[in-house]
Amino acid sequence: MADEFIKSVEDGLSLSKRIYFGNDRSVAPPKPMMAMEKSTNSLLPPAPMIYAVIPDPSIVDNPDVPSYQPHVHGRCDPPALIPLQMNKISLEADCYLDTAFVTVMGSWRVHCVKGNRHCDCRIAIPMGEQGSILGVEVEIPRRSYCTQLVAMDDKSVTEKVAKAEDGGFLKPHIFTVTVPQVDGGSNLSIKVWWLQRLSYKDDQFTLNVPFRFPEYVVPAGKKMSKKEKIQLNVNFGPLTEVLLKTTSHPLKELKRQVGKMGFLYESDVLSWSSSDFIFTYSFPIHTFGGVLLQSPSVLDIDRREMFCFYLFPGNQKGRKVFKKEVVFLVDISGSMRGQPLEDTKNALFAALSNLDPEDSFTVIAFNDNTYLFSSSPQLATKEAIETATQWIGTNFIAGGGTNILLPLNQALEMLSSSQSSFPMIFLITDGAVEDERHICDVLKSHPTKQRSISPRVHTFGIGAFCNHYFLRMLAIIGRGHHDAAYDTDSIEARMEGLFARASSTIVANIAIDGLDGLDGLEVYPSRIPDLLSGSPLIISGRYQGDFPDTVKAKGILADMDTFSIDLKVQEANEIPLDKVLAKQQIELLTAQAWFSESKDLEEKIAKISVQTSVVSEYTRMILPETHKVPEVLNKKQPPNKKQATNKTEQRIIVLQSLGIGFGNLTFTIENVRPGCDEVKPPEAAEIIARAASNCCGKMCSYCCGMCCIKTCSRINEQFTIALTQLCGALSCLACSSCCDACCSSNEG
Repeated sequence: MADEFIKSVEDGLSLSKRIYFGNDRSVAPPKPMMAMEKSTNSLLPPAPMIYAVIPDPSIVDNPDVPSYQPHVHGRCDPPALIPLQMNKISLEADCYLDTAFVTVMGSWRVHCVKGNRHCDCRIAIPMGEQGSILGVEVEIPRRSYCTQLVAMDDKSVTEKVAKAEDGGFLKPHIFTVTVPQVDGGSNLSIKVWWLQRLSYKDDQFTLNVPFRFPEYVVPAGKKMSKKEKIQLNVNFGPLTEVLLKTTSHPLKELKRQVGKMGFLYESDVLSWSSSDFIFTYSFPIHTFGGVLLQSPSVLDIDRREMFCFYLFPGNQKGRKVFKKEVVFLVDISGSMRGQPLEDTKNALFAALSNLDPEDSFTVIAFNDNTYLFSSSPQLATKEAIETATQWIGTNFIAGGGTNILLPLNQALEMLSSSQSSFPMIFLITDGAVEDERHICDVLKSHPTKQRSISPRVHTFGIGAFCNHYFLRMLAIIGRGHHDAAYDTDSIEARMEGLFARASSTIVANIAIDGLDGLDGLEVYPSRIPDLLSGSPLIISGRYQGDFPDTVKAKGILADMDTFSIDLKVQEANEIPLDKVLAKQQIELLTAQAWFSESKDLEEKIAKISVQTSVVSEYTRMILPETHKVPEVLNKKQPPNKKQATNKTEQRIIVLQSLGIGFGNLTFTIENVRPGCDEVKPPEAAEIIARAASNCCGKMCSYCCGMCCIKTCSRINEQFTIALTQLCGALSCLACSSCCDACCSSNEG
């Protein structure tokens, strides 16, 4: 899908050369991309952008100054995508805890389509770390659009629309939606907003928003300055001092209070921003935390009070980490062949090299069977790591099916006897299995044999065919962490990140004291994971009753001493906790709903999703179109309320499902590789059109129009008759090939 998009943009940039910008030398066309700038992903949108969808190249022209160029025959298949020129842009970001809400507003013009023609416009929105689209608003002449979330079983929508028409993810971080039939020369005003995670490393939070605009979106014309605006707000609650570290754009400080900062960048520019917006900040203390409270809003479906417990590791340089005992479970089924398995091996080599000499490890490769590097964990000496590297290179050969229960049981048995180390299991897979709920039950009922620390289970899913909610449920039960690479290009980096974070545990067995007196207490996740040096810990929940003024968080340090910290409880009046915590709660509740097969829980998730605008597996995004209908009123008759309401008409565009799904068992059994989409056979009408266009295209490629005119003017009557008969015969042959293609497709 991404490759087709890149090809369409290449065709669009070539078509845009037809656009005439006048004879004025001060009016320069947009700069095309240089050959040295081109790369595999260089034509993917590096910032929010809009593209004109061009199936018919003859409509491409300047809507203001027609060029009267020769007519272009044929059609673009797939349609070409011409990036529209941007007139203004602004960005606003609000940061709370580990989440940022980003809003981008801008204006684009359909500069490449004749004024009497129209085209669809495709909006592409790249988002930052673990981004989740919240909404899109579009204003064009006489029409407007605004996305909404509705429950999957909402009959008021499903009865109006037969099937999903548009929208979806070009890549896991790039959301697209198409606005139909926009007139050439029109202006589009767009507002998009999403949430994304702040990355955390070396006790610093970093916000990274895609904000690099290519030169070809700069409007053609005399060099005139344009407004570019960035506004940033950071709110970490009272009692916490925030320190600015680095920024990519020259921000002006507007306000600074304890726990709050406000910045503004506003400038007149000749060219749009050429770098992403990056902002880094930190805190001047070591491990710290707190508890935020908030009452439910009027529209909240859950009338219980909300709380958020957060614990940040701070600067942990020099702090001791646990001595680890690690078992790597790696899927080597047939679907892992190629890049997925190679990237997994590279990430595994990096993880082994980062083990300390006192750590121990082993590797279990599995498909239908299991292949053990050793029957028990080995000390991570240089020799053992070299031996394991050679063993992995020899035994990691993709083939066979997927059996997760057998290697998981073997790993649990290996770690059951050790008492002096921190036991960890890393499960890596790209497939779904039939006994997933049974596997969760097995892990849930596994005896710890009086161990002070039970084995931690960390899971990593590759692609869209594995059940990520099953893997997340395993991680919840095992008090571990879950991560995924939905895009095969990110497997190695994300897997290395999970290995590094999970291996940096600094506080284990965390529990919160002081909550026993609360009624209706519900905590997400139900089993609190450990505090890692490379990741903040955020726990949320609901309760009834009077929350204590202070609570205590306890745990175990790497030297087996007791960790204890008092957490101040405070009201979070200026932090929208319901929206900040919504994505985490929806993901955790969806895993629980899948495991328990609870319809009530599914309905609850759908209501939370609709309320907070965060997509879920049980909701669907729609794009209602509001069309203002001009109304001619009799001057003698004043308009009444009924006439006023008739000024708008509405139709609904249903977008494709934005959820990741619950795995694909059929594709797993067939060993379909991650990233391979299901190939749908073309319809009969499409086959006929393609066959006919190929026939005519081949004929036209060998002779031009002028040659035909000159030739036909010199032939005699007999030759004309013979040529007519030949054309008739060729037409019959073409029809025969079309019928043959249609019949063979239907049989297949």
